[in-house]
Formats: sequence, structure tokens, C-alpha cells
Amino acid sequence: MKLLQSELVQLADLAIEAAMVAGKMIARCRPQKIEKKSDRGSLASQVVTEVDRRSEALILARLKPAMESFELGLLTEEQPDDGGRFDADYFWCIDPIDGTLPFIEGTPGYSVSIALVRRDGTPVIGVVYDPVEETLYHAIAAAGVFRDGRSLTPPSSSQSLSLFTDRSFLRSEGREQITAVLGEVARDMGLAGIQIDASAGAVMNACRVLNNPPACYLKLPKPDGGGSLWDYAATACLFREAGAVATDVCGEELQLNRRDSTLMCHRGILFATSESLAQKIRVLLTAEL
Repeated sequence: MKLLQSELVQLADLAIEAAMVAGKMIARCRPQKIEKKSDRGSLASQVVTEVDRRSEALILARLKPAMESFELGLLTEEQPDDGGRFDADYFWCIDPIDGTLPFIEGTPGYSVSIALVRRDGTPVIGVVYDPVEETLYHAIAAAGVFRDGRSLTPPSSSQSLSLFTDRSFLRSEGREQITAVLGEVARDMGLAGIQIDASAGAVMNACRVLNNPPACYLKLPKPDGGGSLWDYAATACLFREAGAVATDVCGEELQLNRRDSTLMCHRGILFATSESLAQKIRVLLTAEL
């Protein structure tokens, strides 16, 4: 089954409503109980709060009727992967709170993220709500990308190259390598240098890339680590519709419906505001790897 454009618009409206209802609830809350759900991966992937689960419940209450009528699958961070996404033509991919650490700390950088992904891994709807700034981003395949209901128009380019990245980057083995590569890219572009911002979760990092050209978000390949499908599915749709780049570090499409894992960093991650910037990064990074 292929969804009609009118049906995509209908489903996008539901996702927008769900994200905003959950986001407004999150904005009123501070976590009272923090649980450890895993011993693997980064600290951000190990913890969950009761607010994550409340957000997920609000989202699913609004999306489940459409799941039944359109026979949609589901992948959400706080529930086990039941494999239904491999049988359905489309599935919802949900992160009830991306950027759990900023949320716990009461600092900006967290968001609600909802995507609709085709079985082949193509994102066709992307919705992101920032509860701190009360800003909504959304995109629908072949219909463009929007911020608060208006076509997203990035500001004029700055004089520096911005890297928006996870805080784990600051203590990672690849930090010096990536910094050196981006410094060379910046010089080649005639820019003053690079600026690094590691204050947000993956979803808001991607949105900040779009809002601050020239900019990128970069993670080196790591076989058993990195973000998950729900960290990148919605923003990959935003980037596709913005004419920006959301690929692995070699320029291949992100595998947004992997069978062997929900983890995404097996081939690295590269989000960039333009293909020319992405290509410069790939060339230099490939030489270093």
C-alpha cells in the first residue's frame, strides 16, 4: 500500500498534535524519578524518567487509531521492538524525549520526535517539537519542510563552520580527528574556524544544523554504539525536504529500518547543510579513517 499525499498530510497533522501535546506536558514537568534501563551505550541511552513514559503514552493515544486504520507498524524508544515494522508498509518511529540528559538537568536541547518511515527505510513524515523554545518543525515527503507552519528559510551563512554534536564527543577518541578535519574544511571554505556545541540531544542538534549554516553533525563509525533509529528518522525527513544532507559518513542513505539492530552508528552519521560541505568532510575523513 502506498499512502496518498492527502493521507500523509492527515497523518502529519496527527503527529504534530501528538508531539505538541506531549511537548507541552514535558515543559511543565521535572523528572522526580530517574531509572537506569540499560548498562550499554552512552549515559543518555541508559536512563529513562517517568516523564518519558508519560510522553509516550500521550503520543500513542493520538496515533494508535491511525495505526489501526492505516495498518501502520510501531517502533518507539521505551517499548521493545516487536518487529512489526518489517511487515507493515509504514511504521511510526517515536522518541518521546530526545535529549534526556538536558531534560534532567533543566537545560535546553531536548525535544519530542515522531517520524513515519516506509518499510524500505525512507522517512516520509518528520515532526520535531522543542518544548523550551515552543518551536515546531515538520516535513512531509514532496511537500517541503516547515518551522511553526512556515517554510523553513535558513539565515545567512555565518563566518564559522559549526559542529553540533553529542556531549560524548568531548571525551571521545575521535575528537581530535574530527576537529582537525573540520578545521581544514573551514579553512578551505575561507571561514574563520569552527565552533563546537555539544549541549543538545541528536534531534535538536540536527535542527540547529539547519538553522546555522554552514554546519554539520558528525559521528564516526562504531559497530556496537551510537544513536538509534528514533534519533534520526524525523530529522532525516526534515533534511531531505530542505535539500540538505543526512547520510552515513560515506554518503550512503541512512538505514532507517535495519533488521539486525536499531543502532545507527555502524556506518557513522553525517548531517550537513549542503552537499558541497558534506563532500569536503567525506573526502578528508575518508583519508583519515
